Amino acid sequence: MATPILFFFLVTLSSLAHSKHFTVELIHRDSPHSPLYNPLNTVTDRLNAAFLRSISRSRRFSYQQTDLQSGLVGAGGEFFMSITIGTPPMKVLAIADTGSDLTWVQCKPCQQCYKENGPIFDKKKSSTYKNEPCDSRNCHTLSTNERGCDSKDICKYRYSYGDQSFTKGDVATETISIGSASGSPVSFPGTVFGCGYNNGGNFDETGSGIIGLGGGQLSLISQLSWSISNKFSYCLSHKSSTMNGTSVINLGTNSIPSGPSKEDSVVISTPLVDKEPRTYYYLTLEAISVGKTKIPYTYNPNDDGIFSDKSGNIIIDSGTTLTLLDSGFYDRFGAAVEESVTGAKRVSDPQGLLSHCFRAGKEELGLPEITVHFTGADVRLSPLNAFVKVSEDMVCLSMIPTTDIAIYGNFAQMDFLVGYDLEMRTVSFQRMDCSGNL
Repeated sequence: MATPILFFFLVTLSSLAHSKHFTVELIHRDSPHSPLYNPLNTVTDRLNAAFLRSISRSRRFSYQQTDLQSGLVGAGGEFFMSITIGTPPMKVLAIADTGSDLTWVQCKPCQQCYKENGPIFDKKKSSTYKNEPCDSRNCHTLSTNERGCDSKDICKYRYSYGDQSFTKGDVATETISIGSASGSPVSFPGTVFGCGYNNGGNFDETGSGIIGLGGGQLSLISQLSWSISNKFSYCLSHKSSTMNGTSVINLGTNSIPSGPSKEDSVVISTPLVDKEPRTYYYLTLEAISVGKTKIPYTYNPNDDGIFSDKSGNIIIDSGTTLTLLDSGFYDRFGAAVEESVTGAKRVSDPQGLLSHCFRAGKEELGLPEITVHFTGADVRLSPLNAFVKVSEDMVCLSMIPTTDIAIYGNFAQMDFLVGYDLEMRTVSFQRMDCSGNL
């Protein structure tokens, strides 16, 4: 059974000086290993919470927002990452977000900080902490509505999010370290981050802040670009909510999918599309096939005979559970799915979150093969990628309509090695069992 995806990052590094590669182990939020594990929550409870986060998160991608580059945090974060910050190092656990750039953590002294289970970073106790001046290049990388300056010439940042969460503080540099199973932790001195002293909203008290893994200049991925050869990948296992499943993120030279190990695991690639804001990873969706029926991904949002430009029309995001598709296209797509399902009748989702649900009858349930056609890459989905079992006799399509930007969510990416080559500007897909060794 598919379950919501929220992971904690545990990092094992090989020496960057030699291999420029390291692997991050992910622990599902609902695994018994997770600090958020609640044995009283049912699978249905966890699914519905994840679906609500998907819907809330998707609204923060909207082009109508004035603070797009502030990212997608708050309650929508689906991953956590463990790092150390400062000298001497202090361990922090923060949301790792592919839809955010600037990394920030709560800092003492707080004007207003949300409740946090762990200790709050105290910049005065770190010998490597350094504020960024207002005229610095790092300060001016922030948009004008995200930065400010005080009388001491200290660069300030301010982010507000679609769910009313917010953070304000100083832009600074600090030493961030990631632990290594093969030796000493690897340190990255002079990493730009936000020291947040005014934070509130819907942040989970388990986390200290945000680790930005987006495509913008201030993200951790961009700041480590030389060390990781501008490459990273992840492999999310549908078994990762159990004791037996492991998911990982790889950063560095060897992280990108290579040759196939069997026919079904051939590597396919599609171009990344450069669009603003650069935080997000944009792909071009050309069509989706339901069985042998191929439905072009075109739509006419203004009903004026002019079809929208399809280049970069979908964001690939590891932090959103569901896949969200333009509502104009979804009507035709959903009808094709309904026509292709056998051995079941269409029913309403009791929670009202998913649009196409099916209850099995006496006959064996038959689900169609769904293929997602990106430019140059036809990604064949398994039933676990496209449907979610919400009860013993009910399955629902894990794709819903949206009037905002489309999002390719993490259910659709399970058991694929998804590689981002930011030098070649491509995203690649390779089918594999992510619960095994990569």
